[in-house]
Amino acid sequence: MRTESAPPEAGPTLPEGRYGRSRRRTGTPTKRWQRVLAGAAAVAFGGVLTYVAYQNLGSTPIEAQRLGFAEQPGPAPAMSITIDVTRDEPAKPGVCIVRVRDISGAESGRREVYVPPGETSTVITSVVQSMTRPVTADVFGCSYSVPEYLSRP
Repeated sequence: MRTESAPPEAGPTLPEGRYGRSRRRTGTPTKRWQRVLAGAAAVAFGGVLTYVAYQNLGSTPIEAQRLGFAEQPGPAPAMSITIDVTRDEPAKPGVCIVRVRDISGAESGRREVYVPPGETSTVITSVVQSMTRPVTADVFGCSYSVPEYLSRP
């Protein structure tokens, strides 16, 4: 009985037709620098994604909470709203947008409220004019980006 030995890199010799054709690698093998570059790109993408998530989902530097609201008497529909503004930099002025809503839930009035530099927590009351009879008031948002027309004396 005669046996043929195959070269060691070819692998074992299998009976023809029993297991189908053997696969041969086509193309060039991935070079190491390509794998390193792909890994670096994945790490950079993860870093950018983490930064964006922190900016959008992290704690806000200035925010307001509604303490109360009351409909104002008079010929024009209006509502007063009292907010408590909390901020991490009390020396900086801020601005909060408050709004009122009508019975359908649609926004019927809006106002920007200037928050002067002061304490970490500041309570402010403002009156918001409405197009229709308001039923509720809330805070839309706050920012340190104060428009020039609000910061003028």
